[in-house]
Amino acid sequence: MSPLDAHFRELTRRAFLRRSGVGLGAMALGSLLTAGLAADGSANPLAPRQPHFAPRAKRVIYLHMVGAPSQLDLFDHKPGLVKYDGQPCPEEFIKGKRFAFLRGHPKIGASRHAFRRHGKSGAEISELLPHLATVADDLTFVKSLHTDEFNHAPAQLFLHTGFGRLGRPSFGSWVTYGLGSENSDLPAYVVLLSGPLAGAGTSLWGPGFLPSVHQGVQFRSSGEPVLFLDNPQGHSAGDRRQVLDTVRTLNEAHLADVGDPEIATRISQYEMAFRMQTSVPELMDISTESAATLELYGAKPGAASFGNNCLLARRLIERGVRLVQLYDADWDHHADLATRLPRKCLDVDRGMAALVRDLKQRGLLDDTLVIWGGEFGRTPMAQVDSGSGNTTKPGRDHHKDAFTMWLAGGGVKAGLTYGRTDDLGYGIAEKPVHVHDLNATVLHLLGLDHERLIYRYQGRNFRLTDVHGHVVKDLIA
Repeated sequence: MSPLDAHFRELTRRAFLRRSGVGLGAMALGSLLTAGLAADGSANPLAPRQPHFAPRAKRVIYLHMVGAPSQLDLFDHKPGLVKYDGQPCPEEFIKGKRFAFLRGHPKIGASRHAFRRHGKSGAEISELLPHLATVADDLTFVKSLHTDEFNHAPAQLFLHTGFGRLGRPSFGSWVTYGLGSENSDLPAYVVLLSGPLAGAGTSLWGPGFLPSVHQGVQFRSSGEPVLFLDNPQGHSAGDRRQVLDTVRTLNEAHLADVGDPEIATRISQYEMAFRMQTSVPELMDISTESAATLELYGAKPGAASFGNNCLLARRLIERGVRLVQLYDADWDHHADLATRLPRKCLDVDRGMAALVRDLKQRGLLDDTLVIWGGEFGRTPMAQVDSGSGNTTKPGRDHHKDAFTMWLAGGGVKAGLTYGRTDDLGYGIAEKPVHVHDLNATVLHLLGLDHERLIYRYQGRNFRLTDVHGHVVKDLIA
């Protein structure tokens, strides 16, 4: 065989490999592309995966209150604050400590709201949350949480990604990376907002260095549910299908040639978007719910509210969505706490209580984990000036060393109050729970070992809990 004949034979062999979809790049992606197939037989990067062990929860609804609610006015009742109200705080509270805004020697500030015990569990809940109080026995309060960051964006990132700087995968991205999706017609990970973005922005549901298929998809509760999902004016579904088929052919050829997993993501997401044109409008139409259900949530078809989003979260997990995160804004109360906190509680109290009650009535709470909380807590010292010159309407500053979150369903012990802060709610007195411990425990409930859920990037292994964290077994039923 002449050198020229050998050259053309090699060109023909490579062309065959590319056109048949088994080029060298594609063969190198065998483990990715054989993970599962979509309904149409194509590679599915979000195919369901087996957990490390039997899970207690199959899905998560995460209610994040952007700005950090005051635990001292909602859940962590401290009569000691009343006794010392208006007096200078103890020296050890401020010596060597850093705060976001507190300066000088601040004074103790008592809550202006009454607390009562509720249910058989005797959980103490503020008068500001009367609806939530009716499901007290279904809740698990963790009153001894602490974090590493004391400003909003870093603390939001730390809670959701395990690191206080940009670039790490979000909690939801880790979950879908570990477990995949149970629905081929909707995203595995959906985000709903009531109010503006959090300080850390879309990074809170971003994939970081994981393949971008694991990014959360933001839905809107009014208007076009997903931006750019609808066909352009004058174009039919058939037109869109023809365009997608052509783009898919090009993408598959490129994938076979270079083996970039982001191309596999692109293929699957284009197909998902096409299927969502049918599945999303049906999902978002809450007018099909009974009048009693709409009343329970305080939801109104066509409106944008936290109650609507809670109802949509239930509809999403019913359809196999793995993780839904609701972000509710404007909980950053440095001033005028007495007016602003009750107003915010009115926004969320009914919807979150309805969510717990509705999930339980439908038999979904046992394997659905609901999580509620902010990125850190609030100080027992009153903040009387946040830079505006206001000294008559106090608020509370950021506090990273002690705060409260609650969980419900998904394998946690209902009616439990775990951990305790000191008499003034400043430090943790019993059973501290770090943010990494919380995330390790949530992953455990989903059947994932936080030390085994790793991704190698830039020469080292990464995980949601960094190099820390342990499962809080006392929280698990």
